[in-house]
Amino acid sequence: MATIVGPHQGQPLVAAGEPLDQARAAMVMVHGRGATAASILGLANDLARPARPGEEQVEGFAFLALQAAGHTWYPNRFLAPIASNEPYVSSGLAAIANALERVEQAGIPMERTILLGFSQGACLALEYAARHARRYGGVAGLSGALIGPPDTPRNYPGSLASTPVFLGCSDVDFHVPKELVVMSASVLQGLGGDVTLRLYPNMDHTVNQDEIDNVRAMMQALAS
Repeated sequence: MATIVGPHQGQPLVAAGEPLDQARAAMVMVHGRGATAASILGLANDLARPARPGEEQVEGFAFLALQAAGHTWYPNRFLAPIASNEPYVSSGLAAIANALERVEQAGIPMERTILLGFSQGACLALEYAARHARRYGGVAGLSGALIGPPDTPRNYPGSLASTPVFLGCSDVDFHVPKELVVMSASVLQGLGGDVTLRLYPNMDHTVNQDEIDNVRAMMQALAS
């Protein structure tokens, strides 16, 4: 496991769904600023259950939700210089690494694991996927973008190897400029991700049904 000792180490990892040792696939979930692991697990219910008549429950998933110390992954905006958000960013990335390693130790490969985050958690999840590019079951960034100011070098090593990547955000999100979402989509595509980008007109800083549908499609591909 990652050896960094920082503010987010030692925080609880909250589980739902199937037990890890019995699940066919997994999702690691990263909450937003001011939220909790328990709150983002509420999204797991929306992702797994049918949204429309005729749809089937998505079964076989273990959900693991990380908890940030003080309910905040890093103190400043995601587009501030990365150094101004340390050691919090590195600590949060290490927390993701530890959760993913726990999934692997349970026998679920990364090819059957989805990494999902919302808002501040989406930024952290996307940054992790870019810095640790490999084939994942999926990556979903909901109202987030890669961490750092627009001029941050993005010469990440590795390849996402056609990992399905979904980015969804409002086109007028006060917290997340759409230009940085578009930039993030381009970077992740350049890393070999199979990227889907959705910008929703005048949407609030929230998660909508189309985003849920796109993530459900990722899940269904792994649950079959």
